[in-house]
Amino acid sequence: MPKRGYHHGNLRQALVEAALQLIEAKGPTGFTLSEAAKQAGVTPAAVYRHFEGREDLIAEAARQGYEVFADLMQHAYEKGQPSALASFEATGRAYLAFARKYPGHYIAMFESGISVNRTPELAAISGRARAVLERAAEELSQHIPPEKRPPPSMFSAHVWALSHGVVELFARNSPGTQSPFPPEDLLETGIGIYLRGLGLMPPDE
Repeated sequence: MPKRGYHHGNLRQALVEAALQLIEAKGPTGFTLSEAAKQAGVTPAAVYRHFEGREDLIAEAARQGYEVFADLMQHAYEKGQPSALASFEATGRAYLAFARKYPGHYIAMFESGISVNRTPELAAISGRARAVLERAAEELSQHIPPEKRPPPSMFSAHVWALSHGVVELFARNSPGTQSPFPPEDLLETGIGIYLRGLGLMPPDE
């Protein structure tokens, strides 16, 4: 592959984009920095001007993924307003849509083993995404008597876990996992069962 003439600023991004393609194709531990450099059209030595190692490169891919993810979650939340229920359900659907549209970022964020606390920037942006779902949960749970109301962080964590499970098992063509129902339907009905259990949806909805 011919070497490309990158300026200092966009070589870093070219390496991230190369890593995202490799992550999607081979998994977060299935490629080397040399492969990322080759895919970006630069020498391996050039990588170390921007990243200390593969984990730093994956962490940057994850940070950029969380930027997109947080924006999508916020947009979904705002689109559902002024209905607390619509906003809450929309954030769940946004999770599934993100996983489908940005698989490389999704893997870097949730399957690479990279801690969100690896850098302050990664921690901050992941916290922003989490806060959107917690705010939607808090608004929706205002209808529950205080003594029966789960903490918003627990409420949102349950739905995050449900969304993540549907993505992992049924939305990414995982071997040995098939469902007669579309992932969107599984997620919507699962959230509906959860909300009815809390008394937040009528039994016939």
